[in-house]
Amino acid sequence: MLYKRQISSELKKYIHSTEALILTGMRRVGKTTILKQLYSEIKSKNKAFFDFENTLDIRKFESLDYNRIWDNLAENGISKDEKAYIFIDEIQNFPKISSIAKYFIDHYQTKFFFTGSSTYYLKNLFPESMSGRKYTFEVFPLTFTEFLNFKGAEAPKQVNFFTHNKLLPLYKEYIEWGGFPGVVTENDTKEKTFKLRDIFKSYFEQDVKSLSDFKNYSLLRELIILLSKQTGSKTDISKLANILSTTRETIYSYLNFLEATYFISLLPPFSKNNFRASAGSKKVYLCDSGMANFLGKPSEGQLFEQSVFQNLRVNHELAYFDKGRRNEIDFVIDKKEALEVKLNASKRDIYNLKIRSEILKITDYKVATLNFSEEEKTIPALNLV
Repeated sequence: MLYKRQISSELKKYIHSTEALILTGMRRVGKTTILKQLYSEIKSKNKAFFDFENTLDIRKFESLDYNRIWDNLAENGISKDEKAYIFIDEIQNFPKISSIAKYFIDHYQTKFFFTGSSTYYLKNLFPESMSGRKYTFEVFPLTFTEFLNFKGAEAPKQVNFFTHNKLLPLYKEYIEWGGFPGVVTENDTKEKTFKLRDIFKSYFEQDVKSLSDFKNYSLLRELIILLSKQTGSKTDISKLANILSTTRETIYSYLNFLEATYFISLLPPFSKNNFRASAGSKKVYLCDSGMANFLGKPSEGQLFEQSVFQNLRVNHELAYFDKGRRNEIDFVIDKKEALEVKLNASKRDIYNLKIRSEILKITDYKVATLNFSEEEKTIPALNLV
């Protein structure tokens, strides 16, 4: 069964444009499924789907004479005499595809659809010569709204006590197991654990070892486990370096790689003028609450905050605020809304958030809660979009 993702409607707007569409994100987040859904939307018969994890599919594009590639594509029913639609999964396995795509777009108005597993790699794969010829979209594990769709449930427009209690068990499942589609659709907990283990193995074996030139993979693995325990916390580069008996420079390079390959996100501190760029003061979140739970077993509060981050990152620009002495705001959303995350919200929590928001001259503030609250200025996390 094919489930609809929120990004699908946005992608359809560009389905017949001249620019190439690139879907990027971690492995197992559903990029291939979305690509196949787009393929089914194309009514033209002049289309073909290639998987670049299959060397025979790569072989079709290996000719030094780009015009001769059309002869190879004819075997797949593709003609250059009308607009062709070419879908390619896992483009990082064949770097030359970027120059071929540019040539085909410029000379034959060919429409390309790509998936790739890393911005770390894609920045080098698609040089400036492709500027203006591509649109890039990021795909993440499921939001809670998508999670409900996969479970055959609907997200309510308004959440009251009864609808909240009805959906709360599902949200707790979302917190514990996360939003990787293959994990969500599995009901057996042992199989869920196996799939999370397999996702991590796939990431480590196929992305880390093929896209990086790190000499000490075990050190990177230990850093990942440390970060899993610290989700929602500020990174302390010196402390991480000391724990792992390595240099600050090594930690910085590992963090940059993990972020560029979507395994972590580093949330910057909020500045009224701009975001400061110091990685040492950024908060770390993992790709998914299920993965964080599997690797590091963080606290319930940490996993809850991780789940809130997952729901917000898709559509919003995020930062956090910290003036010290516990004057913190978990999320500043689009530079204009303050959101604090609490399992249960007290009046004191709401008052403190009000005072902190006034420092930033932000008037829109709320406390996101796991458990239902009738207090003003609170919002159920399961209703966040």
